[in-house]
Amino acid sequence: MSKETVLKKPEAMIFDMDGTLFQTETLLLPAYQKLFDTLRAEGHFEGETPPEERMLGSLGMLLEDIWKVVMPEASEAAHRRADELLLQLEIEGLDQGSSQLYPHVKETLEALKEQGVRLFVASNGLEDYVKGVAFAHEIMPLFEGVYSAGQYKTPSKVNLVQLLLEKHRIQDAWMVGDRSSDVEAGKMNGQTVIGCAYAGFGRDEELAGSDVLISDFTELTRLYREAD
Repeated sequence: MSKETVLKKPEAMIFDMDGTLFQTETLLLPAYQKLFDTLRAEGHFEGETPPEERMLGSLGMLLEDIWKVVMPEASEAAHRRADELLLQLEIEGLDQGSSQLYPHVKETLEALKEQGVRLFVASNGLEDYVKGVAFAHEIMPLFEGVYSAGQYKTPSKVNLVQLLLEKHRIQDAWMVGDRSSDVEAGKMNGQTVIGCAYAGFGRDEELAGSDVLISDFTELTRLYREAD
C-alpha cells in the first residue's frame, strides 16, 4: 500500500471467489484429472491431459473461454461436456470435504460484517459451483448476495458487478479479487479495487491498477479500520 493511497470506508465489499476466498486448486486439480480421464473414455479427447498450469492460469475467465485455452483443439461438444463434468466432479469434491478456503477468510468476513459492511460475491463461475463452495464452507449466510455469471448470463464481470451495484443500490464498494477481470470490474464501475496477491494463479501485471495490494486476506480488517 502506497503512502499516497487514502481509502474511503465502503458500504459494501464485493469478493471474487476463486483465488480470493477459495483455494481453488484444493478442489479443482483432483477433478481436473478425472475430467480428462472421462473425456478420453467417452471419445471427446485424445492425448495427454493438458498441463494443470494451463487451467490454473485461466481461472477468472468465463468457463467457455477457459476451455478454449486449456484444449483449443477440442470440439465444441467436448467443451460443453467438460462444463458438465467439471461441475459434477467439483460438487462431488465439495461433498467430500477436502477443499479449503484461504486462512482466516471466514473469521475476517464475520468481523467485517459485524462492523456493518455489506458483503457480496461476484464470480465468473457457474451458479451451482459458486454457491456450492459458499455453502460447503459455511460462509453463505454472511453474504447479502452471491452473484455468478452462470446465473445471470453476463458477458463479463464488469456487467455482473454493475448489475449487483444497481440491484442493491450501492454507491461505494471495494472490489476484492485476484485477476485482471476483478480490477476491470471495479474500475469500470467506479469502485475501489483491492488486489489479492496471494493466490499466484495470474501474472503480477494482472493486478496493475489496483488501489491496494494485499498479501493476506486478514489485511482487509486493518484497511477498513484505517480508511477514512
